[in-house]
Amino acid sequence: MAQHTTSPAPISVLTTVFDPEPAHLVACLQSVRQQTLADWQHIVVNDGSTNPEIARLLDAQALADDRVTVIHRATQGGIVAASSDALAAATTEFVALFDHDDVLEPHALAAMLGVLGEGADVAYSDHDFIRADGRYVDPCYKPDFSPERLRNQNYITHFLAARRSLVEEVGGFREGFDGAQDHDLVLRLSEVADEVAHVDEILYHWRQAPTSVSSSSDNKPWAFDAGRRAVADHCERVGINATVEATEHEGCYRVRRTRSSSPLVSVIIPTRGSSGRIWGETRAFVVEAVQSILDHSTYQELEFVVVVDNETPAAVVRELRRLAGERLRLVEFRQPFNFSAKINAGASAATGDLFLVLNDDTELIEPTSIDVMVAHLDVADVGMVGAKLLFSDGTLQHGGHVYHHDLMHACLGWPGDSAGPWPLRPLAVERECSGVTAAAALVRRSVFEAVGGFATELPLNYNDVDFSLKVCADGHRIVWTPHASWFHFESRTRHSEILPEEYAFVNDRWHYEINNDPYYNKNLQPDRHVWLERPMRSGAPPVQTRPNVLRRLATRAGAGSAP
Repeated sequence: MAQHTTSPAPISVLTTVFDPEPAHLVACLQSVRQQTLADWQHIVVNDGSTNPEIARLLDAQALADDRVTVIHRATQGGIVAASSDALAAATTEFVALFDHDDVLEPHALAAMLGVLGEGADVAYSDHDFIRADGRYVDPCYKPDFSPERLRNQNYITHFLAARRSLVEEVGGFREGFDGAQDHDLVLRLSEVADEVAHVDEILYHWRQAPTSVSSSSDNKPWAFDAGRRAVADHCERVGINATVEATEHEGCYRVRRTRSSSPLVSVIIPTRGSSGRIWGETRAFVVEAVQSILDHSTYQELEFVVVVDNETPAAVVRELRRLAGERLRLVEFRQPFNFSAKINAGASAATGDLFLVLNDDTELIEPTSIDVMVAHLDVADVGMVGAKLLFSDGTLQHGGHVYHHDLMHACLGWPGDSAGPWPLRPLAVERECSGVTAAAALVRRSVFEAVGGFATELPLNYNDVDFSLKVCADGHRIVWTPHASWFHFESRTRHSEILPEEYAFVNDRWHYEINNDPYYNKNLQPDRHVWLERPMRSGAPPVQTRPNVLRRLATRAGAGSAP
């Protein structure tokens, strides 16, 4: 028997085995033996494999390396029972979950221990997929820890490692959650962990075996029902009053929250009273924006704070008075145009506990939009909620901000009903963002006031970028939801005047943040916003100021906010 361990192993790799392709199992076992970290324990539980070659192969591995422990179950108990056996046999400080036909990068354990050893309780890495021909494809570059996204999908999946004592404290692997046992476990870990760390590197290669969920969701439909139940249990434990539903996108869930109250929402709309032609008809934008909410919104505790200036036609004001009646608070703004100052003036006149900042060239699509956004603000650390915005042709204008060496709207121009790129499907799930557009965003009054409102140094552009980053810096999460939606009739091709001093202001204040978005990934190509690039094995692009950002189109994040 080979002797390797010179000190107590710090990490146990837990692998359950049931009838894999022998060659795939060999590759799995070899990828652990080839780790640059010498001290590890590999606990392999043979869950009643029917192919006798599997047991012989495992016993040979254990004989060849005393770091490998093999447990043979007499009968198949399922992945939860087998995983529980593996966990019970672990003697190390940390454990890692590793499927029987997948492959680790040689430095995977060392990289994970690097962050776990610095104090993290849970760690996960990026992963890609192994095609049938052996090629590595479809890198899944993940965000840093995103609890809202985790409720909507198990974006963490592989590679997952955690402090063993914490895994045991939360109850280990729960019976009845086979197929979603890892999602259920990481949800429970997230509720008690002091830190969940993300290693933004592909350390895990997930094989697209014929029976794997990575090949087809039809292989294990029961796994997604188990995932839905896991999320529902999590919501109950953390005090989120919600029902959890499966969606048309397998592995993605909708957490349909129930509001605890109906606070007054002040809809703050700065306007010039402009008109334009949409879908063959001429409309006064602000009138139609207000009308669409009055006619269709299921949320009724509203006041409309409309900030008008000298250019606003008297006929538009009269129509607003007729539509909104006593709900209207008209604020006259007589200073030179400044979008930020107009928002601040509206906030000063508003009486609601929540502010819905809204562009005047919008039209409500989903009647429950404001209900959905208000419900998110029941959670104390959520400071702002953004919505999905569509251009008039139905393509996506806003799916949350991406700050990645440029200031961008996620998946700009994608079909409005798209889930976004596989496997993360960012347009199908509620998720944290570093920022959202001020064209439709709900924010707490208390948060608005705590961060000082909108920066008047940004009269035209990037005001929502700056405001969003102030909200994050104040310790709040920003959530984007696809379940609240408006049309935004901003032109996709209109150029906006980008003032150099505005970009300089944002870059000076937020240089690190606009080059290091925690909800994107450093391995993705700079100046892109779609999560689709292939690996950049050389590491992260350098942080730098990009002068050509000043010539971006108005549809860049923060640009064209002014109505």
